[in-house]
Amino acid sequence: MTNWINVAQKQIGVEEYPKGSNGGKQVEEYLKAVGLGKGYAWCMAFVYWCVLQDCNAKGSKIQLKRTGGVNDQYIACKKLAVHTPKAGDIFIMINPNGTGHTGFVEKVLENELLQTIEGNTNGDGSREGYQVARRTRNIKTIKAFIRLNEAI
Repeated sequence: MTNWINVAQKQIGVEEYPKGSNGGKQVEEYLKAVGLGKGYAWCMAFVYWCVLQDCNAKGSKIQLKRTGGVNDQYIACKKLAVHTPKAGDIFIMINPNGTGHTGFVEKVLENELLQTIEGNTNGDGSREGYQVARRTRNIKTIKAFIRLNEAI
C-alpha cells in the first residue's frame, strides 16, 4: 500500500470548524497546499496534501497538479488514468454540471464496491460534507482512477 494512504488514514475524523464552513485549522492547511483559502470545496486539496506529505517525506517529486479542482486534476493526469482500481489509486467522479469529487481507494471490495478515504464528505455521502471519512462507493459511479508511481 502507498504511504499517502497511511497519511490519509491518520486524517480520518478531521472536521471543518464550524461545520459547513469549508474552514478550520486542518482543512485550511489542505486548502493552502493548493493555493486556496478558507471557504473552498476541499476534497482535491485533501488528496493533494496527503500525496505531498508522502513525497516530502521521501524527497520525491509530486505527480499531481497543484489544484483544488477535480476536473482540472483529471485532465492534467489523464495519462495516469486507469479503469481497474487498486488500493492507493485516486478516484475521480465528475458530475454532469462539471463539479467533481475525489478521494483515495483504500481497498477494493467484492461486488464492484470500494472502500475509500475522502475529504469534504460525511456519512450521508455528500460531496460537500464536513469531514475526512471512510466511505463505500460503487465502482460504477467512478469516471476513472489516477494511479501514481510510488516515487519518482
